[in-house]
Amino acid sequence: MDMMDQAKVLELLESREVNLVRFELSDMHGVPRCKTIPTSLFKKKASEGLNFGLGFMNKDPGYNIVHGSKEYLEKRNFGDCVCFPEYNTFTLLPWCGNTTGRVLLEPRLDGIPIAAYPRNIAKRQLDRLKNLGYSLLSAHEHEFYLVDKETRKPIYDIGNLRATSNNFQLGKFYNEIAKQLPKVGVEIETLETGCGAGQLQVTYRPAFGIRAPDNAHTYKISIKEIAYQQGYMATFMTKPFFDDESNGAHFCHSLWDVTETIPLTHDPDDPTGLSQVAQHWMAGILKHAPGLALLLTPTVNCFRRYDFTTPVNATWGVDNRSCYLRVKLRDDAKNAYMENRASSSASNPYLTLAATVAAGIDGIQHKLALPKGVSGSAYNNMNLPLGTSMIPHNMKDALKAFLDDEVICKSMGEDFVKLFTAAKMHEMELEEKANREAKVNGDGDSDWEHILYFESM
Repeated sequence: MDMMDQAKVLELLESREVNLVRFELSDMHGVPRCKTIPTSLFKKKASEGLNFGLGFMNKDPGYNIVHGSKEYLEKRNFGDCVCFPEYNTFTLLPWCGNTTGRVLLEPRLDGIPIAAYPRNIAKRQLDRLKNLGYSLLSAHEHEFYLVDKETRKPIYDIGNLRATSNNFQLGKFYNEIAKQLPKVGVEIETLETGCGAGQLQVTYRPAFGIRAPDNAHTYKISIKEIAYQQGYMATFMTKPFFDDESNGAHFCHSLWDVTETIPLTHDPDDPTGLSQVAQHWMAGILKHAPGLALLLTPTVNCFRRYDFTTPVNATWGVDNRSCYLRVKLRDDAKNAYMENRASSSASNPYLTLAATVAAGIDGIQHKLALPKGVSGSAYNNMNLPLGTSMIPHNMKDALKAFLDDEVICKSMGEDFVKLFTAAKMHEMELEEKANREAKVNGDGDSDWEHILYFESM
């Protein structure tokens, strides 16, 4: 997309029959929130800023108050922030007949960008990386379930990975996705069914810098809206059906020079096939893997994901799906990349990128040594390098590992740490309440996870 400014957006609005513009942001959990305004007010609101209640910073995915974070609003008298458009994110929404536009926002307090806002955290980490002379090319690979909007049952009964018969049933939906998403800047690469009944994965081309998580944000809400139009509902909840497959969001990325023209991940002359900077980068990610769990698998429901395809320890290997970092090496250095397999589909793409960059920078700055790669199954302890860290398998342990990781907490910022950990404690309290009630009278709220996550994620 060409660089946009207010004048170009206004010109586009005037040349089309656009009636509405969504001023949109991504909350702490990656859930899109917006205010929609008439096109006639776009210039005024864009120039003066749009007032937005700060609840998107301290509510859960269902917009319920998180009590441990009330202080954040109280000391601001429960007031508003003022949001300004990031003009280069403006796009028309073709599935709305191109009569509605959308632009992402930068929320500010007292004229200063909110430090704890996830998109701003991601931008800060990318700036740090740029100052070291590197850029990041990345994309998320989200899995999701497509269900009937009324019954919430999967659109087909039996999961069968990449089965042509299941793909055939999705023809109309696939065609709309392939037609519409490139128009909003998300270049589709593959469309396939997953192992679960009604599970899909649609992948798209990587992008440099903040454009990558912006694409993930756009991708998820686009999938949801197109699904609604066809009588479906798409959910990126990590484990919506406890007896079926979970949804991951592998984070694929590679290092490039600051001009975004020279790939820096692959080195065919090194025994690992990796450049020195890539080895340091990966060593940083593996070192901080326990502390990253809260950000990559951020809901109570995410911790139900662990199965034979989910990494359980901080390992890496070449084309090894049992490892935390799966490295893909090809003859063309431009196509070499690292795949972090720990991230769940319910994660916030801005936070997964920010956390990855913060950990990788620590590895580069301290020239951390990369442990030996795993060539067999990383689920077999006999194959692990000495001292391999385990990944937390529940929210309580993940919360502790996060708070114990000074590097990651410092990178995310004090306000974010307070707000995010309060939200996670809130979710643990909901789980504990449901478990408590079930033990007392056998009538606990077994559906609280679906109420909180199924539609919003």
